Amino acid sequence: MSSTVRRMTPQQLCRAIRDDIVRGVFAPGQRLTEEALAESYGVSRVPVREALRILEAEGFASSRPYAGVFVAELTEEEAADLLEIRARLEPLCASRAAVRRTPEQLGRLKELTALGQDAVREGRLDELTRLNSRFHEVLAEASGSTLLRQLITQLSWKIAWVYAVELPRRAGDSWDEHEQICAALQAGDPELAARLVTEHIAHATYAYRQHRQPETAARQDTS
Repeated sequence: MSSTVRRMTPQQLCRAIRDDIVRGVFAPGQRLTEEALAESYGVSRVPVREALRILEAEGFASSRPYAGVFVAELTEEEAADLLEIRARLEPLCASRAAVRRTPEQLGRLKELTALGQDAVREGRLDELTRLNSRFHEVLAEASGSTLLRQLITQLSWKIAWVYAVELPRRAGDSWDEHEQICAALQAGDPELAARLVTEHIAHATYAYRQHRQPETAARQDTS
């Protein structure tokens, strides 16, 4: 480790490690040691220990007796649950946001969309997961429902983990769809907003399942 130790709270470190798990820096099943993480992020081992506990509670890591802590593996069943929950919750968010959003929230959604489109054009695809998650969190906030906002925020990083594999594959289309959603919110059209979000999620779900099919077939062939 370098002589300069960064000051990070366990929560900040947890976010950094979680982001790297979502982006594939740490692969499913990979062991996460306190020493290696402290070295990688330039911190002491104290916040690493707490960050790993938080990641376990969130389902991004799991501990094995006498073996250590490992990156969790997202099961097909969990991924399917997340996709279905998102498909049911987010159109409701969009419908409510069309009539409840504030000018500031609409402006933030447009800003995030522009940032996402810029990142696609310039090939900065590693930024898309964070921007995409934030877009959907702000959309939930714009619904005016504290409960919906809390539910979407709790699910946002797990959902990002599911979709991380498809974001680069349809990045341009995804952010064009975000732009259309913003237009529906600006027009105050709840039915159109809900329909566009439903279609947006369906497209992302299809891309994810298309990506997973060869992996599933390969596992079946070797079993």
